[in-house]
Amino acid sequence: MGAFKFEQRPAMYFADFVLYPLVIVGGMAVLIEYAHGSVGALLAAAVLGFLSWSLVEYALHRFVLHGLPPFKHWHETHHERPFALIGSSTPVSMTAFAALVFWPLSAVTGPWIALAATLGMTLGYLLYVVVHHATHHWRARPGSWMQARKRDHARHHRPGAEGWYGVTTPFWDRVFGTDGSAQSPDS
Repeated sequence: MGAFKFEQRPAMYFADFVLYPLVIVGGMAVLIEYAHGSVGALLAAAVLGFLSWSLVEYALHRFVLHGLPPFKHWHETHHERPFALIGSSTPVSMTAFAALVFWPLSAVTGPWIALAATLGMTLGYLLYVVVHHATHHWRARPGSWMQARKRDHARHHRPGAEGWYGVTTPFWDRVFGTDGSAQSPDS
């Protein structure tokens, strides 16, 4: 079970829960200590990065995990075994953030704005990891936001179901009509 397999050993699976907070706090410390520029611009970049994550999450889930081999096959395994510790490894996801978010943004905006935006997006990813794990493994208080997330994710996992791709928010499912609103209310 290496870094490029979706099913992970517990230590590798839970590494996100430890390493991402450390990266976020460390990155914030670097910004506070070394970034020369507008605090408002850095904060705006971080907030925009955080909010952008939900669209990235939706698109990755809908179009990559449900559409592109080999990711589709790996994700089908998650649907077949929802309690298994399946997910991308921390080294793979961190490398993806560096290569697909930080470096391209840095070329356009400079390193400090890019770092702030990447940290915001990383915080969104950490929220996703926690919420996705919780939807499969934790109990939720009746009427809570988490109960709604668990309900929608359970709908997503029904055999033959299409939709409910957002894990942290139903917003993009509503925007793109994949929230089941066109189906019967019992869906």
